[in-house]
Amino acid sequence: MGIHQFTAKQKSGKEIDLKDYAGKVLLIVNTASKCTFTPQFEDLQKLYVRYREAGLEILGFPCNQFGEQEPGSNEEAAEFCQLNYGVTFPVFSKVEVNGEQADPLFQYLREAAPFRGFDDANVNEKLLKMMIADRNPEWLVGDAIKWNFTKFLVDANGTVIKRFEPSDEFSSIEKEVESLLA
Repeated sequence: MGIHQFTAKQKSGKEIDLKDYAGKVLLIVNTASKCTFTPQFEDLQKLYVRYREAGLEILGFPCNQFGEQEPGSNEEAAEFCQLNYGVTFPVFSKVEVNGEQADPLFQYLREAAPFRGFDDANVNEKLLKMMIADRNPEWLVGDAIKWNFTKFLVDANGTVIKRFEPSDEFSSIEKEVESLLA
């Protein structure tokens, strides 16, 4: 079982099969335009430009579950990414990633790549943990997605390889992407 069995809605609402991405390494990200981590769009776009020809696709899924940081429409979310960060990778329709209404793809991603836990030695993770404890304490336990810009790395066969938290360094993400593309 892999991610190629799922579908995703484009910003227009049209459903596409993720099997269309078979043979590609994927980085699937829940995004938001009004988040502390929003500048990661710049790093994501650089990664996309650097490795797209080698077989990387980045799939962005706007989400409004974390501090209502993606309040606009699907079109507004995609337009924000393009205008402010020059994003050229696909930005899909808004989804929920946690709870009873969570998109099936994200339910699967959470199960396939469980949360590794917070690294209390990392100041950014300590701050993130405190913010979640304040705003959404129910997501501190278990494998729930903790915040915007959680990333899932998927190999060309559709197997989920690794989960990256919003606080993870892009250099470590890039190394993992490179190893899958090699």
